[in-house]
Amino acid sequence: MTTPNSTSFSDNPLRARARDDLREQARALHSQGLTYDRIQQRLGCSKSSISLWVRDLPRPPRRDPGEQGLLTARKRWDRELPIRDEKRQRTREAALAEIGTMTDRELFMAGVALYWAEGSKDTAYARRERAVFINSDPGVITVHLAWLDLLGIERDLLRFRLPMHETADVPGAECYWAELTRMDRSQFQRATLNEPRSRSTTRGHSGRTRGEACRGCLIIAVQQSADLYRRIEGWWCGIVRDAAETG
Repeated sequence: MTTPNSTSFSDNPLRARARDDLREQARALHSQGLTYDRIQQRLGCSKSSISLWVRDLPRPPRRDPGEQGLLTARKRWDRELPIRDEKRQRTREAALAEIGTMTDRELFMAGVALYWAEGSKDTAYARRERAVFINSDPGVITVHLAWLDLLGIERDLLRFRLPMHETADVPGAECYWAELTRMDRSQFQRATLNEPRSRSTTRGHSGRTRGEACRGCLIIAVQQSADLYRRIEGWWCGIVRDAAETG
């Protein structure tokens, strides 16, 4: 029974409209496969109301457990990714500050180690004694050239070459590397074109997908570099000796 001054829920159009909105939202969520518990968490209404609102709807198909697990993992990753990206950026910025300004000796040591990791090396059965460096990373190439400058190697003694996939954009790659190295394209020798291992492959010589700007690897050879190579070999042996003694 209501008093003369009271108004029932059904007589209040605003509250009735809000109730209808909840009902439609509950039906939509149920159709998406959400459980009563999840719908209750979303909307704040009782399970009995939810059951009443959706009882005429067909029961949504149950997700495959594996699919449900992937969906849950993807949602969790979507939440965590921005947090990880921010943490990664903070770590990189802190590490960048730790480097400070590199001294000539630090560049010298870094250059020797980098060459011995990525440069050509003689073997007992093939003594070529040539300083030849190859890499696809622009940063690595930049450090290597700065190291050659530090050693007093004239840029006129450098020759560049690109080993690339036969379908790659060779002129575009040469323009990229010429701009990065600040070298004239006349110092670029004819590119070495490599046939793909499989015609159906989607990857180029450098391992990047063809959809990316595939620039290939850059080979930097120092002419008349037998003496330089011998010095590099000696420098590296010195680093290894001192590291062994320190350890």
